[in-house]
Amino acid sequence: MSILVCGSIAYDTIMVFRDQFKNHILPDQIHILNVAFLVPDLRREYGGCAGNIAYGLKLLGEEPLVMATVGHDFDPYERRMDLLGLSRRHVRRLPEEFTAQAFITTDIDDNQITAFHPGAMSHSHRNSIAEAEGVRLAIVSPDGRQGMVEHARDLARAKIPYVLDPGQGLPMFSGEDLLEMLAGARCLTVNDYEARMVEQKTGKSLAELSTRVEAVVVTRGGEGADIHFSGQQIHVPAVKPDSLVDPTGCGDAFRSGLLYGMARGWDWRRASRLASLMGSIKIAHRGGQNHKVSREEVGKRFLEAFGETL
Repeated sequence: MSILVCGSIAYDTIMVFRDQFKNHILPDQIHILNVAFLVPDLRREYGGCAGNIAYGLKLLGEEPLVMATVGHDFDPYERRMDLLGLSRRHVRRLPEEFTAQAFITTDIDDNQITAFHPGAMSHSHRNSIAEAEGVRLAIVSPDGRQGMVEHARDLARAKIPYVLDPGQGLPMFSGEDLLEMLAGARCLTVNDYEARMVEQKTGKSLAELSTRVEAVVVTRGGEGADIHFSGQQIHVPAVKPDSLVDPTGCGDAFRSGLLYGMARGWDWRRASRLASLMGSIKIAHRGGQNHKVSREEVGKRFLEAFGETL
């Protein structure tokens, strides 16, 4: 039985501008904005929410199934997935499209300007939940709008428990959409900003939303996470990382730990503790998939952080 990870596979092209954007943007000339930034530092990372979450699950010893749509430029990512032993059974290649890609320029103050091309991701609805066999748990993470709606609906109909993780896809959905997608979900995961957006769109508080699912998990970066369930709220502290290098993909790493615990029937506190640890391990490395750690090392760190075995 596997964990099905529905979401995006993407390339992240990250560039660093060794100055401040504000020094080169004239506020009174925004209406005719025309700027160029010299970016001597550039790297290309393997990313996308589904790719990152599956990577974290693989580190923990799981054999996740990735469900995503990719383009004609998928070859390097394909070789990487094969090297990692990640299943491509439900990765659909669309030769007329590019794989989704983000172009991110960061200045020395960590401000970011991002351009995102969805490409093949927009056709995620061409993948069908019915094609995935032996699934015991799933996550619907940021992807094409229609795909996210249909995958949540079909998981609910198949009575497969799933996590709804709308993430950066939130602006695509109305409050009615979100409540419909939550109807069959076991858990909702959002960061603190997204939590406010969900409350605003649905007109319901986190406490109210937690009565519709088993739990609402709200990540708060270095402040840890709050979990709302069974009429109560608990706080799980962040695990102190070895260093603060790059937050890209930390939320996905968190979700990999949460899914691992959920698949084993752990309570919400314990599952969220592992999630917090996975996010802590990731933030000490650049990119969403460059943290290399064995399950044994994760178990050792879990014991050190929380005094319990993995």
